[in-house]
Amino acid sequence: MRLFLLTVLNGLTLGALYFLVASGFSLVFGLMRNVNLAHGSLYLLGGYIGFDVAEMTGSWTLGVAAGFAAMAVLGALFQILIFRHMQGQDLRQTLVTIGISIILADFMLWIWGGDSYQFIIPDVLFGATSIPLMGIKYPTYKLFVLLSAIVIGIGLWLFLNRTRIGMMIRAGVDDRGMLQASGINVNLIFAITFAIGAGLAGLAGVIGGSALSLAPGEDLRYLLASLIVVIVGGMGSVTGAAIGSALIGLADQFGLTYSPTYGVTYTFLVMVIVLAFRPTGIMGRQ
Repeated sequence: MRLFLLTVLNGLTLGALYFLVASGFSLVFGLMRNVNLAHGSLYLLGGYIGFDVAEMTGSWTLGVAAGFAAMAVLGALFQILIFRHMQGQDLRQTLVTIGISIILADFMLWIWGGDSYQFIIPDVLFGATSIPLMGIKYPTYKLFVLLSAIVIGIGLWLFLNRTRIGMMIRAGVDDRGMLQASGINVNLIFAITFAIGAGLAGLAGVIGGSALSLAPGEDLRYLLASLIVVIVGGMGSVTGAAIGSALIGLADQFGLTYSPTYGVTYTFLVMVIVLAFRPTGIMGRQ
């Protein structure tokens, strides 16, 4: 039972980390229909920048802020300089962002090398916390990751569904021409959305680099995870991204714990089963 409970918690915390990355990807790819295959590179680059800032200032919090802010600015530039001129051209977006991801990967390898980097987390998040009713102790930082994902998920849902800007974003995706005709600057709205999505990737880079590590190849790992989460949960749905992240995280950890030889297939098995019955994803719409 103890092993089962630890596996569930490991799956949920891994799913929380996937959600932090995939929530931004869901905004850009699932909601705005912009194919940004450089999203994983934004995760890793944000983590590296956050690491350098944290090392220079001695503040992990400033590292988190730097990772988010740097990638938010880069994401806004992506939308203004690239995606704005390729709206609705999926193939061009795919090829261009693959090229950008390769360039960024080489750039990061040049600057930071092939070593692994690990953040020094604040003392308050260090150690283990006793979980009532379960009778086990669990790393405090992993519980913090889970709580962060819940808070960000709720905030993102409220932003998209309860604010004026969120309503503009959804309206612009459904009917860009009508929104523009009403006098709203659609390009500015889309740039803000892209900045938030990229900023969340940078934020996840620092939080994920603190839970695990930063190293070459992590960009591809989290890009694939984000793709699977968005496909399983449903494109453009924050709730779907949360459900998809939890399912993928749990499938990954249960596979590694109970059948490590075939554990890698569990994730794709979940995707196959979901798409067989819900082609648009769990919370996807036609």
